[in-house]
Amino acid sequence: MPMPRKKLLHEIAIVLVITFGISGLRSALRLINSLAQPEPLNKQTATITDHQSTVMWIDLALQLCSAAVLFGWGFLALFLLGRTLNSDVERWPTNIAHGAGLAALIGLPGLALYVAAVHFGWSKQVVPSALDNVWWEAPVLIIWSAANAFAEEIIVVLWFLSRLKQLNISPLWALSLSALLRGSYHLYQGISAGFGNIIMGLIFGAYFYKTARIWPLIIAHFLIDIVAFVGYSLLRGNLSFLGL
Repeated sequence: MPMPRKKLLHEIAIVLVITFGISGLRSALRLINSLAQPEPLNKQTATITDHQSTVMWIDLALQLCSAAVLFGWGFLALFLLGRTLNSDVERWPTNIAHGAGLAALIGLPGLALYVAAVHFGWSKQVVPSALDNVWWEAPVLIIWSAANAFAEEIIVVLWFLSRLKQLNISPLWALSLSALLRGSYHLYQGISAGFGNIIMGLIFGAYFYKTARIWPLIIAHFLIDIVAFVGYSLLRGNLSFLGL
């Protein structure tokens, strides 16, 4: 039986308030606050993953708790949809290939956009990880990358687009809303981060509409994040080769 329209709207409102909708509002407010500061955006920093305690084992536990929340968001969306993720082994080579291709398509121009944005003052200097000098840095960054990818693609693409389709929202409007949602919760990094993630959202959403496959998007997002997080960690923030 189709879900009543009123119930669909209530579900969308509740899930977005709990997850990325409220994150988008907070991010927009943080950007406004940053723009109100006397120093330009490119002289400010935005740290994505930072220490949460000065006690090492508590810090590790808090990092894992935060990642678990993201996984929980994703599984909540799957539960509400009454779906499970298809893990057909035969599709994995294609999923990985498509994911790697999408990661390159988004990641390389995204890096160029970020470098240009910092130079022109449209972006903060983004620090993917400040987890220095702890033995568990790399494993936690991998977990964070997986958690971000899982939560964002399940909620922003699979769940949100599915619910908008049930509301008879046109594909063009649905893609636009999904992309705007994705862009909104990255605004704390700067104006360019919002714009870049809107483009990413349009591409990912179009891929999902064409294929109805979510795993390649999760894989692509994971690869983009893992390169950013672990790559930055290995370089220890030395980005002089990018002119930063």
